[in-house]
Amino acid sequence: MIMKSGTKRVAAFCFLKNQGQYLLLKRTKSPYYGVYAPVGGSVEPHETPEAAAIRETFEESGIVLKHVDFCGILTETSPIDYNWVSFVYTAEIDHVIPQPCEEGILMWIDKNLAPSLHVPPTDPAIYKYMETGTFFILNAVYDQDMRLIAMKEELSGVNIV
Repeated sequence: MIMKSGTKRVAAFCFLKNQGQYLLLKRTKSPYYGVYAPVGGSVEPHETPEAAAIRETFEESGIVLKHVDFCGILTETSPIDYNWVSFVYTAEIDHVIPQPCEEGILMWIDKNLAPSLHVPPTDPAIYKYMETGTFFILNAVYDQDMRLIAMKEELSGVNIV
């Protein structure tokens, strides 16, 4: 089955936390080359988003998770082929020495510094929701050049951008 251009793909991401720090991936691949992001990726056929978050965490970091905490859903829409529905999770982990990763460089970042780094444009809002423990459903819209032009939190009805 061939997907139509613009069809939403499904992903799962996990923000790994330890004592005021996040283990983030400084991406060395597209999309978002050079950007600090959580580990994660596509949900495989017949896989739950939670299982995908656990699998992707292991594949990208070598960390074995038994449990992740659901935070929210991020939907991203653009006029190009970047269209996703992403399930967002967190997990408390022991402090580990980051392992080599094919997707980028894993590094520990202070939680207060993380939102101000070069992160995907949706992530500063996600960090705020995670810090307050508030579930979210974010709808983000990009223009042709992948600039965030609108973002709404659907549960509260608040327009963020």
